[in-house]
Parts: sequence; structure tokens; C-alpha cells
Amino acid sequence: MTRTLRTFAWASFIAQVTIIATGGAVRLTGSGLGCPTWPTCTAESLVPTDELTYHSLIEFGNRMMTGVVGIIALIVFLLVWRIRRERRDLFVLSFLVGIGIVAQAIVGGITVWTGLNPFIVGFHYVSSLALVCISAAFLARMDSPAGPREPAVPAWYATLTHVTSAVLAISIVFGVLTTGSGPHSGDAEAGRTGFDSEILEHVHAWPGYALLALTLVLVVAAWRLKLPTLRWSLALLAIELVQVGVGLYQARNGLPALAVGVHMVLAALTAAAMTLVIMRLKRPVAADAATEASPVAASAR
Repeated sequence: MTRTLRTFAWASFIAQVTIIATGGAVRLTGSGLGCPTWPTCTAESLVPTDELTYHSLIEFGNRMMTGVVGIIALIVFLLVWRIRRERRDLFVLSFLVGIGIVAQAIVGGITVWTGLNPFIVGFHYVSSLALVCISAAFLARMDSPAGPREPAVPAWYATLTHVTSAVLAISIVFGVLTTGSGPHSGDAEAGRTGFDSEILEHVHAWPGYALLALTLVLVVAAWRLKLPTLRWSLALLAIELVQVGVGLYQARNGLPALAVGVHMVLAALTAAAMTLVIMRLKRPVAADAATEASPVAASAR
């Protein structure tokens, strides 16, 4: 891979995480309707006007961040276009990021039109997490040669990894529901889900602790068996430990906005690390093995 592609691929990943932070700032400062319409800020102006408050600047800044993310993604796509035949995997991943950004912009508009419906806001956040994961997968495949891949870990370990990722997904879903029923609605007039936030806090914590335990098993097994997942499973464990600490702090201190924002960003990094662990479950087939397999495949035809 060229240095230019590598630079913009990393920039794309960082931008995807950053827009989660700016989106969190919009919600946690009550700026969700700082620009009361979409795609313009007001019915008469594309940008915030003097009559609007600082909430408008925060919301508009997040909208501008969408443009930054989109431009970087487009550059990555154009750089990959030249090698699309040799690296179809990178082409597909870059295409998915681009389409996802466009879809996210539309969902953002729907979020404003519906007055920050908490379920749509939650879907908006989960979609952003998905784009972070795709960008992380791109980074992993960028550093791996093209061609067929084979299992790099025992079957039971791969199964346990996928179970762990499912537990992470459950934890994130309940985290989104918890936030959607809590105090940070994005605007004083925005509705809530109606669920009991205190109960959801506990329900959200259960899969979180299960995730921590499962990740610890993955780390120990990777260390004992010298598996290629060790580095990223360690990173996953470290992020989870910090995440649990932040979660306990915010739950015991009345959900301070800054802690909630950090918790949101850490969830994105957790999902990215989990993606990279999954990507290490397989490795490229050795060149000699691939050469030997070709005659067999030809004879089978």
C-alpha cells in the first residue's frame, strides 16, 4: 500500500471516531435542535444566523464534520479505485464507508425532522459505530496481502470470539436504550423512550461484565497458544477496563455529560478493537499452499 493511502485510511478511521465525539457533544450540550431544520440550519439560512445561540454553532459544527468525513472517505475510495481489481476487498470496504456516510447524513436529517426521536438518535449512533468498524476492517486488510485466507486459530477460539462480539453488541444496544431513557436527550423538548433508566443501567452492566470476562479468556488463550489475536485482544481488554471504570463513575455521579461523552467514544474504540480481533482469526494462505491448491481446483472443474 502507498503511504498516501495509508495516511488517508487512518485519517478516515480517526474522523469516524471524532464525529461520534462531536455528535455526543451535540447531544450532551442540549444542542440537538440548535439548527431546527435540515439540510439547512434554518428555513432561510444554510448556516447559523445571529439570532441563534451557541447550540446552533455546536450542531452546525457537527454537520460540517460530516463533510470532512465524506471528503476523506472519497479520497480513500479514489485511491483504491486504481487497485480495485487486485484488492476487491479494499474496494468494497471503501465503497461501504462512502455509502454509509451518505445514509448517515440522511438519518441525521430524519433525526432533526422527528424532534430527536430517541430511537432514531440511537440508530444514528449505532450506524456510526458500524462505520468505525468498517474503517477498522479496512486498516486490517490494508496491511494484509490479497488472496485466499485460512483459519489462524482453533475453531473453538473463533466461536468464542464471535460469541464475545455478540455480547458486545448486546451491551451496546442496552447502552443506547439506557441513554435514550436518561437525562441527555439533546434538547429540553425532546422525548424519551419511557423505559426505566435505573433498571436499564443494571441490565446494560450485565453483558458489560460478561464481555470483560470473555475477553479475558480470549487474552489468556491467545497468550498460551501464541495466537495472532493476542495484541488486539489485549487492546480490547484494556479499553474495556477503562470503559467499565468510566461507566461506574458516571452511574455513581449522576451521569455527568463529559463522562457520558467519553463512554460513547470508548464504545466506538471497543467495537473497533473487537473488529480487529475478528480480522485476525484468519490469515493469508501461504504462497506455496495456494500454488498447490490451484491444480486441485482446476481438476475439480
